[in-house]
Amino acid sequence: MATAPKEAENAIGLEEIHVARQEPPKAQKTFTVEEAVETIGFGRFHIALFLIMGSTGVVEAMEIMLIAVVSPLIRCEWQLQDWQVALVTTMVFFGYMVFSIVLGLLADRYGRWKILLLSFLWAAYFSLLTSFAPSYIWFVFLRAMVGGGVSGHAQGLIIKTEFLPTKYRGYMLPLSQVFWLAGSLLIIGLASVVNPTIGWRWLIRIASIPGILLILVFKFIPESARYNVSTGNMAAALATLRRIAKMNGAAMPEGVLREPAKERRGRFKDLIHPKYLRTTLQIWIIWLGIAFAYYGVILASAELLERDLICGSAAPPVQDPGDDSEESRSPCHCHLFGPTAYQTMIISTVGEIALNPLNILVINFLGRRLSLCITMGCTALFFLLLNICTSSAGTIGFLFMLRALVSANFNTIYIYTAEVYPTTMRALGMGTSGSLCRVGAMVAPFISQVLMSASFIGALCLFSSVCVVCAISAFTLPIETKGRALQQVK
Repeated sequence: MATAPKEAENAIGLEEIHVARQEPPKAQKTFTVEEAVETIGFGRFHIALFLIMGSTGVVEAMEIMLIAVVSPLIRCEWQLQDWQVALVTTMVFFGYMVFSIVLGLLADRYGRWKILLLSFLWAAYFSLLTSFAPSYIWFVFLRAMVGGGVSGHAQGLIIKTEFLPTKYRGYMLPLSQVFWLAGSLLIIGLASVVNPTIGWRWLIRIASIPGILLILVFKFIPESARYNVSTGNMAAALATLRRIAKMNGAAMPEGVLREPAKERRGRFKDLIHPKYLRTTLQIWIIWLGIAFAYYGVILASAELLERDLICGSAAPPVQDPGDDSEESRSPCHCHLFGPTAYQTMIISTVGEIALNPLNILVINFLGRRLSLCITMGCTALFFLLLNICTSSAGTIGFLFMLRALVSANFNTIYIYTAEVYPTTMRALGMGTSGSLCRVGAMVAPFISQVLMSASFIGALCLFSSVCVVCAISAFTLPIETKGRALQQVK
């Protein structure tokens, strides 16, 4: 199947060389990649793109959420203190933060597809090595390297964004949350079966399989046509657009593909150029706050369950009736997950898709800025509601809504960030935003597991205050991207 596109590309390349030697007639029609994408429309290619690139979310969710279901086991095996367990999560996001910037720069220079493939190979390799970790130190180091590889998965979202017609971006991109949900539920389900039987090392090995399988189907997805045009590779861009038109059964626009004015590849100082400075700073604040709230909710849930969900006041820990193992009564304070714990995790995780249909409607009718402002404000409110004296079911309901809201926040800011920056700096913009996002994730464990133990209401007020700041930042963003064509150059 790969032979035909190569032959077409070679033929197009010869044609481009011939055209380059002659000035095209001034009256000849031309079109841009944006116009070609809109003319070709949505079709079979985009469905395949959605399924393959969306599946990167399954892999990312499994690798990120893996720590949550493995932590109780490594705590017991290596006799770890609370801060050591929290450090594992922090180091995963530290690796993500560092490599987000590096891979974002590389993607703007060498292509989205290559970096996406490299990141999957990197993450799968170090994830498998983690299963053989001989000590806690090695485990922390290897998981940090996995976090670095997972940071490159954001290129899948960029590829989807750059191929989707404008009117479909607001509908298709939020649906990607389904894949994250699937990955989270899959790792929890696997853990409930694998952990009690053959152990956490085999869980990590099994969890690596989807990422390895996904690598095999990447060949069906081309490099971004927008990226190829931005680097002057018009032949490859034209071949890709013709391939998409053929798959969708649509016609190409009339004329010759127009090359925009040459610009430098994305550089960090472009993000803080006066044109984008305010937007960039506010986006960074929002990304940091959303991640802080998201991972804070996940980690705080365990604290709330341990406190028996009563008014935020400390209560004697309640032992899971499904967990009567010797380890759970040992001096190292092991509390292995039983059936009830896994059920609770599944219920709260399902909340991440609860508001997805409403979120899709709101961001397409009210716009990205206003919808993000509303969901961030509601997130702040529900954090405070956790301190209300209510039943266990009521508090679980609050947690369910919090997971739904923070998920909606992520959906909206992902879309906005991918839309607001031009092609020459889009991957870098996503990469740096992802890095700031992980700063919030690195801080969250110490608020949820340390400050919350000392001052429950203090921790909730801190989470709520950060969400209010993010809501204000979202409302005052200088650019609204609803219905706006993707910019090719800055």
